[in-house]
Amino acid sequence: MGKFIMRKVPTGIMFDLKGAEDETLLTSEVYKSKASCKAGIASIVKNAAGEIEDQTVAEPIRQRHPKFELYKDKKDEFRFRLKATNGQVIGSSKGFDKKEDCEKAIADVKANVKKAKIVEPEKTEEKKTEKK
Repeated sequence: MGKFIMRKVPTGIMFDLKGAEDETLLTSEVYKSKASCKAGIASIVKNAAGEIEDQTVAEPIRQRHPKFELYKDKKDEFRFRLKATNGQVIGSSKGFDKKEDCEKAIADVKANVKKAKIVEPEKTEEKKTEKK
């Protein structure tokens, strides 16, 4: 079963969707608050039923939003981005050498989002040490 791992970054908070083998399937944008990050997770769950628009073929069949856009990047790697109903990118993948691996990652996203648990960042107390 997959899980959404929320993590703090210098500019806010974001999440990764991990698959059953703990591989990162999808990464979010950076959010300003934990609440907006959780809303982003809910959007992934809602929109992951979208079709795949394969932009690597000569004449791609355009799909309606929500959708997964499968494309090749500047490094000639296969990637996908998940777009919501409004056309906004809500998650993206790492690069893959093989198109089949990218397609498998999309299938894993679809299979894992509904039951994925949310893991929030641990709250750590900063200990301040006094200098003597």
